Amino acid sequence: MSIGTAYRWPELATHRDWLRAEGRRLLDFHRAAVKSSGGFVRLDGDGRAPPDATAETLVTARMTHAFALATLAGHPGAASLARHGVDALRGVLHDDVHGGWLADETVAAQNADKQCYLHLFVALGAATARHAGIDGAHALLTDVLAIIQRYFWSADEQAFVESYDCAWGTCADYRGGNANMHGVEMCLALADVLGEPSWRQRALAVCERLIHGHARACGYHVVEHFDAGWHELRDFNREAPNDGFRPFGVTPGHGCEWARLLLHLEAGLSAAGEAVPDWLVDDARGLFDAAMQDAWAADGYPGLVYTLDWQRCASSSRRRHWVHAEAIAAADALAKRTGEPAYEQWYRDLWDFAETTFIDRERGSWRHELDRHLALDPACGDAKSDLYHAYQATLLPQLPLVPALAVAVGRPAGRTLSW
Repeated sequence: MSIGTAYRWPELATHRDWLRAEGRRLLDFHRAAVKSSGGFVRLDGDGRAPPDATAETLVTARMTHAFALATLAGHPGAASLARHGVDALRGVLHDDVHGGWLADETVAAQNADKQCYLHLFVALGAATARHAGIDGAHALLTDVLAIIQRYFWSADEQAFVESYDCAWGTCADYRGGNANMHGVEMCLALADVLGEPSWRQRALAVCERLIHGHARACGYHVVEHFDAGWHELRDFNREAPNDGFRPFGVTPGHGCEWARLLLHLEAGLSAAGEAVPDWLVDDARGLFDAAMQDAWAADGYPGLVYTLDWQRCASSSRRRHWVHAEAIAAADALAKRTGEPAYEQWYRDLWDFAETTFIDRERGSWRHELDRHLALDPACGDAKSDLYHAYQATLLPQLPLVPALAVAVGRPAGRTLSW
């Protein structure tokens, strides 16, 4: 199918109404993730919290971010849910002994490593909640940024390090693309929420290293794993192509996510009157185009595969909802930035695929993970993910590339900047 009209879906009131309705449906479903003793939990396929469900920092931080966005978007009741998340991040999920944040509320988590990835999401949730005026969010953001500044941001490397032991004694030798990608996301949010452009320059430094350096040299496939000297570890986790956070090989969903972040960065630099490297838009195109060319139906079945090996063959054939949500948002960003019909076509096709494949009209929310036949993957169980990826996919097409999501959502109609 090819586009035969001169307009984009996000320009249509009917499509924007559809996006808003889908966002409301997601918010309503995920209210059940509240744990009365603190934080948010993962839900089963019917939207129920298992009796033994544990509050996790990652889930709680991302749900706090999402409900704070919903507060800014004018959804009654969302503020109390965002406050619930902030309270848990300041309470049961905080490490009161060594400082920083635990992976979850269990006793076992008290001896686990301190992960940069988790702390970045705590900061993102806190920044969005602060902008939404949620009680306790300012203090939470102050605390988590002190930890990130002290331990995770490396001024020498101009990038984020991965992890420490539980007492902050030893920094791991590993460096990860995933954490640095979400570090860019956090930096862009902080630059606009706090009005501090130095965070935007940090984002640029990370993008220059990982994308304009490593990914561009690899045909715009993102290299995920490095040692402490930033030497590529191409064989890292070779036996684990399905790993949820550090899979072997190439993760096309991250290519899409990086592409969108590069365009937000470009727009932010331009709006602030700062120097804008020409390569930002070129690399964004390269990342998205490589992901879609090599990962779509890479195993002969529709949809984007989860991972590719270095020969660009499917390594994990699982279809994960977040990969397609990020591809939707990236296609929209590229269509906004370039005006090229091919990106609008991908935007429409990806939403069509999500509607027929991931969006669960009978049981609610989105199916989290499917096999190559687009059936629930028995290896993963019947579960629904948190709000983060799917809800953002309903918001981003309605907004400009700048300012950051929290600031853009919170602007009344008619006062939104364009770029």
